[in-house]
Amino acid sequence: MTRQLKIQYPIICGAMYPCSNPELVAAVSEAGGIGIVQPISLTYVHGHDFRAGIKLIRSLTKKPWGFNVLTEQSSKLYMERMKKWVDIAIEEDCRFFISALGNPKWIVDRVKPIGGVVYHDVTERKWALKAQESGVDGLICVNNRAGGHAGTRSPEQLYAELGDLGLPLVLAGGIGSVEQAAEAMRIGYAGIQMGTRFIATADCKAHEDYKSAILKAESKDVVLTEKITGVPVSVIRTPAVDRLGLHAGPITKYLLKHPRAKHWMRLYYSIRAFRYLKHASLKGISYQDFFQAGKSVDSIDSILPAADITRRFGEAALTARKS
Repeated sequence: MTRQLKIQYPIICGAMYPCSNPELVAAVSEAGGIGIVQPISLTYVHGHDFRAGIKLIRSLTKKPWGFNVLTEQSSKLYMERMKKWVDIAIEEDCRFFISALGNPKWIVDRVKPIGGVVYHDVTERKWALKAQESGVDGLICVNNRAGGHAGTRSPEQLYAELGDLGLPLVLAGGIGSVEQAAEAMRIGYAGIQMGTRFIATADCKAHEDYKSAILKAESKDVVLTEKITGVPVSVIRTPAVDRLGLHAGPITKYLLKHPRAKHWMRLYYSIRAFRYLKHASLKGISYQDFFQAGKSVDSIDSILPAADITRRFGEAALTARKS
């Protein structure tokens, strides 16, 4: 993984809506890991013109950075915009792409000829096999301890399912301490991706209420709700989450599975989720407290610089890998 991505440490700062601000992305890359741009966060939450936001990152670090591509074709307009963003990212010298939520074939075909590297988010073997068939270079293995759209397998189960595929596997979910980072490498993973741990940093522009909620929460406080995006999302249980509820109704579930209606339903939920999560991140509990987080909250008890986390966790990962 480090050879593929030309980085010092096998540490990825996962793309997070709404928490991936340019300064956080750059700080992780500059420290020897790799930060990932989340384009909706960059433009819609933090208010940057896309190219200008990328140039800001490049002014803060000359080291590699990555780009998150949501490949699901929920609408023609969205896909046109995503493909334009990919082209701009390539023009600005991005060579690492993490795809998610759909078939990564088009992004593989777009970036492989220019020496790009593509990893794909997966939660189980059937999606990993489809991604492998599409020509990806590695897999982001999203487990049942992840924040946001979590998987259903434990880190150990997921590695056992995918370890024979011959691709670098990155553990995503549940890493909040250097000990957990080391354990991931001992299992056999090539690297780790963290989100929640990087929200609780000085470089992340999430509201202090959000960071405080992470410090106070325990893993039992992290619940799955279907009412924000239409599919289960890991969030910290708060009064706002309780009011909204955890389960989508039968009609909503039917429409989300319907061959024609599902794309429109997902688009509707995405727009609503963007609004909920954006304002919760920027305004804190004065708006509504919808805070995405994973079960790594158990071991997060301080706000630290992102660079310190990258180096400490990176050194622990490399030491464990060598042993």
